[in-house]
Amino acid sequence: MKLLFDENLSYKLVAKLADIFPDAIHARDLLEREDVSIWHFAKQNQAVIITKDADFNDLSLLYGFPPFVVWLRTGNSKLSDMENILRTNSIKIRELISQNQYGVIELSAA
Repeated sequence: MKLLFDENLSYKLVAKLADIFPDAIHARDLLEREDVSIWHFAKQNQAVIITKDADFNDLSLLYGFPPFVVWLRTGNSKLSDMENILRTNSIKIRELISQNQYGVIELSAA
């Protein structure tokens, strides 16, 4: 499964989660970084967008899915907290694609 981290998340998450999401990339690695460009890249490359940005929820409502979106509703959080939320919910993230019923899931700190 390929994850695409939005610019509002640390690029360091790619390396920190490489053991469970080895194909993850960060938006800073893309030529075009606007939300719509990220959306289209994710769709073309079968990537799940990981973001703290409500705009991707809106794009999902507008365009449907895929791509799938994981919307982190955490406020300002430390890198280790973000890593923990994604690790703890890695099964939910994988199920998002396989269930094909919802385009967006929201995750927050427990």
